[in-house]
Amino acid sequence: MTDLEQLHFTGTVWRPPYEARSVLLQATVGCTHRTCKFCSLYGDLRFRLSPMEEIEADLAIVARHQPRARRVFLVGANPFVLSYGRLVRLADRIRDFLPKVRTIGMFARIDDIARKSDGELRELRARGITGLSIGTETGDDPSLAFMNKGYTAADIREQCRRLDAAGIEYYLTYMTGLAGAGNGERAARATAMLFNGLHPYIIGIVSLTLFPDAPLAADVAAGRFAEAGERERLEELRTFIAELAVPTTLMGHTVSNTVPLLGRLPEERTRLLGEIDDALARFSEKELAAYRRGIGHL
Repeated sequence: MTDLEQLHFTGTVWRPPYEARSVLLQATVGCTHRTCKFCSLYGDLRFRLSPMEEIEADLAIVARHQPRARRVFLVGANPFVLSYGRLVRLADRIRDFLPKVRTIGMFARIDDIARKSDGELRELRARGITGLSIGTETGDDPSLAFMNKGYTAADIREQCRRLDAAGIEYYLTYMTGLAGAGNGERAARATAMLFNGLHPYIIGIVSLTLFPDAPLAADVAAGRFAEAGERERLEELRTFIAELAVPTTLMGHTVSNTVPLLGRLPEERTRLLGEIDDALARFSEKELAAYRRGIGHL
């Protein structure tokens, strides 16, 4: 790609590990919510839509360099907030430039889904929007409320079941440590119970990693939130995996995890639990905490 062919990306580009081979296309910038206490990913970026002329210019570049692309992942914190009509037009333009594309994925918030009718969800699925990555973080209502996620476990259940009915795959996230010190077991059981009633294709495991510019840092300084220790987080994760009954793939090999895990449930449950037990036997709290302190960015 030459200097004259620069794709339009603003700020740090985030995409899930399982989208590593997808074409990345900026559809929005920033996040519509911007009040989750633990989050510092988007900094001072104000939410905006990418102009269609920018998107088309990027698609023209991609068409020259990856004409046989089969999947596109729309970047931005939650592009599924776009209106039904704009998403339809965007899916159609993607196919105009990249006719071999079969599927389109993106990040979504639960309330983005709630704004689409059942018929709109089905039509978006028919247009190739087949997978949504949703930062659910937890199924523990006290944690969702304290962290200002903007929805409840019941909301997650309702909207994911609507995705099931529409045939849209979804990939959920579980964040260990989010409930704070002493509350990990509660959060693990609540989240496993929630997810067991759904059909997550992938569950991404991350662990709370607090940076100074996150609003939660002020709560920690004021004593309103106590961070869970690293061993407690591993025990929380062990409980979550032990109680998770739904068939799915666990992907917990990002930098925020002190112990990387990757496997299929239920087939590899014993191995995954054994790897956590081995880590608990081998590593002290001090060693695991040193790893967390060494994380410069996510």
